[in-house]
Parts: sequence; C-alpha cells; structure tokens
Amino acid sequence: MAALTLKRLQPLRLEPIDLQLAAGELVFISGPSGAGKSLLLRAIADLDPNAGEVLLDQQPRSGLPAPEWRRRVGLLPAESGWWADRVGAHFMAPGVDDASVPIAGETGAHARDSAQPGASQPAASVVAAETAVAAVAEPTAAAADRQRAQASPLHPLLAQLGFEPDVLDWDVLRLSTGERQRLALARLLANRPEVLLLDEATANLDPANRERAERLIDAYRRNHHAAVLWASHDPDQRERLAPAIGGRRFVVDAGRLQPE
Repeated sequence: MAALTLKRLQPLRLEPIDLQLAAGELVFISGPSGAGKSLLLRAIADLDPNAGEVLLDQQPRSGLPAPEWRRRVGLLPAESGWWADRVGAHFMAPGVDDASVPIAGETGAHARDSAQPGASQPAASVVAAETAVAAVAEPTAAAADRQRAQASPLHPLLAQLGFEPDVLDWDVLRLSTGERQRLALARLLANRPEVLLLDEATANLDPANRERAERLIDAYRRNHHAAVLWASHDPDQRERLAPAIGGRRFVVDAGRLQPE
C-alpha cells in the first residue's frame, strides 16, 4: 500500500502528476532553479493552489483537518519560519511546526483553517499588561521548555544534530542559517510525521552537519517507515543516498515530472 499517492495533482506551472511513494521509500526530485520542485512540495502540503487529489494511506487529504494533515505530511521548507524571539518557544506544544502556524500567502484548500478573518484585536492596555507578565515569566517559561524537550523526542534529536539542550534558551537572532536549518529539521521530526517533504534539507550545511542530517533522516525513514520526497540540487547527495536503498530519482523539467 502506498503511503502517499498523488492522483493528477497539478501544482502551479506544472502538468498533472501521478506518483506513489511506499512507506519507508526515499524518492529524490531535482531540476533547475525555478522548475517547480518547491511548488510541488507545497502543493502536496496544500499550501498553494492545486488541482487533483493527494491521499495518505488511501485517505484523501480533503477528509483531514489541515493541522492533522500537516503534522502527518510534514514539510521542511528551504527557508524555515521563526515566529518567536527564543528558540525554545518554537517547541512548546506538540504538533507545532512550520505548517501549523499561519503562513503568509497561504491559498490552498486548507488555508481557511489557518486564520479567522474579522477577529477582534486586544486593546493596547491589555497588550502592554500581557507583555509585562511575559517578561517576568520568561525564565520560568525557558525552564519549562527545557523540561518538555528532555521528556520528548526532541532531546535526542537535538543531540544527533550537534546541539546541547541549552540551545532552547538561545535567541533566534544568534542562529546561523545552518543552525536554523538543523533546528527546523528537529522541529519537524519531533512531530513524528508519516511522510517527509524535504526542500533542500541540507543545502546550507557544512559537510559534517550535512552528514549528521542525512544520517538522522535515513534513520527516521527506516525506524518509522516514513516515505520521503526530497528535493535536492546536490547530484553527489542523490547519487550517494538513492542507490544504496534502491531509491527512485525524478527530475522536474519543462513543467513535467519524469524519471532522471
């Protein structure tokens, strides 16, 4: 049984696509910049307009609430989102990842679930009071975040990606591009998705950290039987990882997805 099935899925600027990924299968997609690789991944995640159908273990995407779909079919975008000042705030609640918070320009069928137009705004005095309380509670919140991380799948994920637990106390502004990318991967995997949609997951990493990330993704695929659809510009990476496990490789060119 296919873990992920695309039936005539048509993202922006691409022709309809039929594709099946089995549980535990790795599939690479490549192609020139602007060919539509990211558009395909975003269409599967239902973040951009698309036609056709996507199924998870034969269950239609349209039959699942948006937060559940995006938890089970997890997207790691090329540029991860950071919406709070402190790293640990992004790991506070189960199921919080890049696709479960409102996204600017979100126009897929599930976009209506991400925001409530017309909601009233709090008074300025209320905002000021809440800000003051949050400032006093910050040390307690940071300690609580660390405790949650240590008791969750996140703690070993951080370690495997080369981080100490105190990374949760860091200010987001001090993070390098590569650190943000590794932390976004940890955030994604902590949600235990059944399908991974990876958009240049290791593009900004040095060789040592790229190897760490590749090992972690492969271990997650094997241990959780997760299907992985990975967009990568790196031919060495595709050649190194795909043949070892019989993974398929496709290329997006001239609006079509075809075998590499």
